[in-house]
Amino acid sequence: MTSSVHSVGQVAGFAGVTVRTLHHYDEIGLLVPSERNHAGHRRYTASDLDRLQRILFYRELGFPLDEVQALIDDPETDPREHLRRQHEVLTARIEKLQKMAEAVEHAMEAQKMGIQLTPEERFEVFGDKDPEQYQDEAEQRWGNTEAWAESQRRAATYTKEDWQRIQAEVEDWGRRYAALVASGEQPSGAAAMELAEEHRRHISQNYFEVPYEMHVCFGDMYVADERFKAFYDAMGEGIAEHLRDAIHANAARHAGE
Repeated sequence: MTSSVHSVGQVAGFAGVTVRTLHHYDEIGLLVPSERNHAGHRRYTASDLDRLQRILFYRELGFPLDEVQALIDDPETDPREHLRRQHEVLTARIEKLQKMAEAVEHAMEAQKMGIQLTPEERFEVFGDKDPEQYQDEAEQRWGNTEAWAESQRRAATYTKEDWQRIQAEVEDWGRRYAALVASGEQPSGAAAMELAEEHRRHISQNYFEVPYEMHVCFGDMYVADERFKAFYDAMGEGIAEHLRDAIHANAARHAGE
């Protein structure tokens, strides 16, 4: 035996697969070793190792064994089309894993904030909405302020019932604001400014005190940031911009007091 021919055990070590896997590949005709010794033991040449490398490449991409064999042996098979299809599958898998990773990160943030809810309780309270959806945004802007520290202290004390109450208040406010916008109320109208004020008080009562200047910053962010805009516009068409303008009008009204 020359140095370019290897035993099944050696190849298994090179490739990081089991001997049983190589035996199976041989049995189904996917990778039949080019040589055998006098005792009938499998012996793999350099060309066999090249074929194994291609097999493992396709297997890593998720191709079933029958498709791997077709890709390698059928000269009419277009490997690019197979790869293109598998790329779509992999892309979807990556997106799913990214969402799972984000969910874990959010769960970690929730623990840091003190939202001590079980997964069942979190779903019961928030449904498919994430209570820390804008956590990073808020922390970047106000992480070094007393307001931020106060929000952390309050969140750490809230029970499931507290979060249910807060969520119900948000949903009720959203329904009333959507109805107001649909009725044609102008952002500078008294009813719109009252709901903008209620929005500010809700944050102040449940998280941290929100001065009017900060509330104006919130309003601008609700339109400038696509995530915030989508959240409010999901309540009704045009709500994000309408709320921003109402917040500005309400702040101006109180500035004159």
